[in-house]
Amino acid sequence: MHDGQLFVLAIIAMGIFGGIIKMSIRAKHGLPLEDRSTRRNNRRNGFVASDMEAERKVELLSSENEKLVGQIGRLEERLRVLERIATDPAERVSREIDELRSRD
Repeated sequence: MHDGQLFVLAIIAMGIFGGIIKMSIRAKHGLPLEDRSTRRNNRRNGFVASDMEAERKVELLSSENEKLVGQIGRLEERLRVLERIATDPAERVSREIDELRSRD
């Protein structure tokens, strides 16, 4: 083969592998896979997310929001306990610790 032919084949191979990597990354992150007709329609009409894509994004954001709200609630409760420990006199804290030890 000539050098020119190898160069063309190398460029084609890079394009194919780039497409494969792009699809695997999109699939890993839950994004929709595109084909030629989808890309063509997006270019013609301007990109508008489909209803299914929008619903999926809203669903993912809602579940993440619920998770974060729960985590914030737990952290606020822990903060209240730490504030109570920090502001209470040492005698009371040691008494409560002794009570907890005696329960075991």
